[in-house]
Amino acid sequence: MVHFTEIVITGLLVGGIYAAIALGWAIIFKTSGVINLATGELTMIGGYTCFALYSFGLPFIAALLGMLVIAILVGILTERLWLRPMIGEPVLSVIMVTVGISFAYKAIVALIWGADTRVFSPPVFPLEPLMLGPIHISQVFLYSFLVAGIMMAVLIYFFQRTRTGLAMQATADDEMAARSMGIPASSVYRWTWIIAFMSCGIAGALLGNINGLNISISYLGLLVLPAVVIGGMNSIPGAVAGGLIIGVLENLGDAYISPFFPGGVKTTFPFLVMLIIMLWKPYGFWGWIKIERM
Repeated sequence: MVHFTEIVITGLLVGGIYAAIALGWAIIFKTSGVINLATGELTMIGGYTCFALYSFGLPFIAALLGMLVIAILVGILTERLWLRPMIGEPVLSVIMVTVGISFAYKAIVALIWGADTRVFSPPVFPLEPLMLGPIHISQVFLYSFLVAGIMMAVLIYFFQRTRTGLAMQATADDEMAARSMGIPASSVYRWTWIIAFMSCGIAGALLGNINGLNISISYLGLLVLPAVVIGGMNSIPGAVAGGLIIGVLENLGDAYISPFFPGGVKTTFPFLVMLIIMLWKPYGFWGWIKIERM
């Protein structure tokens, strides 16, 4: 029972980081209806940027804040150069643009930092486990979960209490009605990419403290896709819940199924659960159900 509890707690803590990446998926899809296939690269850029600032001697919090500033600038640049010209174009064309963005950013990171794994040195978080009775909890996972939780609380406040956040929600609900009320769509899309960069960037910085950084971290964007689908592609709370669910499923699959079917169960088990859930709830647990009448 102690082992099972540790597995679930660790899964929830890792799931908090997955939820931050899932937010990057959900925010862009909810606002623009586009599946951003460059989400993993946003995570990678945030991790490497924070690593570079930390390596220059900045404290981790200062490096994290500096990464957020750079994420804002890169988000604005990305939206202005590649996404704004695609406003009004078919969704498939915009999705293909995000594919091009993913390859471009991966190449830039590989050119600057190479393909070797980079490690935060000295370690940001204590390496000794925290003891809660007989239960061992990694302090790296715990503090990373707390940072991700603070970020998600700030985003919730942003969407519910600020004019820009309310404008983004209005555009997501009905773009034509929002435009008629004077809400500029270009400004909303710019903020969408800024927030996606910031959310994924924080997740990348936290993951870099856990496993180190290399260009393969970009594939995590696709590995988190089940979290978004299970929660609902256009649901912000669903993305958070889906991230927590996927974190627990990964750990349970690795602990109880891998001994019988070795080789990649940890990453494939959430996708299997996703397929089963989609047969029952095609829009996810919290996604909007669209009904079209002919």
